[in-house]
Amino acid sequence: MLIKEYRVTLPLTVEEYQVAQLFSVAEASKDNTGGGEGIEVLKNEPFTNYPLLGGKYNTGQYTYKIYHLASKVPSFIRLLAPKGSLEIHEEAWNAYPYCKTVITNPPYMKEKFKLVIETMHAPDRGNQDNVHELSNDKLKQREVVLIDIANDAVASGDFKEDEDPTKFKSQKTGRGPLVGPDWKERVNPVMTCYKLVTVEFKWFGLQTRIESFIQKSERRLFTNFHRQVFCWMDRWYGLTMADIRAIEEKTKEELEALRQKGEVRGMKAESD
Repeated sequence: MLIKEYRVTLPLTVEEYQVAQLFSVAEASKDNTGGGEGIEVLKNEPFTNYPLLGGKYNTGQYTYKIYHLASKVPSFIRLLAPKGSLEIHEEAWNAYPYCKTVITNPPYMKEKFKLVIETMHAPDRGNQDNVHELSNDKLKQREVVLIDIANDAVASGDFKEDEDPTKFKSQKTGRGPLVGPDWKERVNPVMTCYKLVTVEFKWFGLQTRIESFIQKSERRLFTNFHRQVFCWMDRWYGLTMADIRAIEEKTKEELEALRQKGEVRGMKAESD
């Protein structure tokens, strides 16, 4: 088991991020769907009486998705896994500002693989030590990783000129560009996503390698995604939650059409 807590600080309010995240998830889903691969949305509905974070949160929005992603796993897994087994099931409970996502592979790995992402969104600069209320044992296992969307290196294949926070300036809000090593200390408003990622992959001889690969992939995903969230600000700023639900419904239909045709799109696995 490998536990890391990624902290992503952004020049947004917690309320703005709720809309920004959902909008960006819908858009990024389309960028990663095509040629038989991509994201299939099975459920997107309200939930109640599902206790999260020790019962502090128990209502919100539930989603159930299947990711068909043969090209998005490392080559050594593709060689080992039988055809049709490379589909990932994602259940998510969004009780904003707290969210929990559980990712599994029922067709093949069953109980031997589980990835849990627990996120708390807070109006601060990333300096809360134990926002997830971890036990002392878990705190000893946890590694904190600070993500800087402006200054952290991104893979050349991931870089897009119009998604560079050091160049983007919002026309609607005047925020940006994010310049210098200390931009997090200077921006206002400010908030941080505290993303606790726990991965367990029980496969003799591969456990350490796969768990490390998954954590590396999550960091890459969080970095790229939040660069988009910031640089797409003028596309989502001013939208309501009603607007978001309408976008999600339309996106669900578009994803199904995209998945059935065209070429494989989006982020591929880096060479291991």
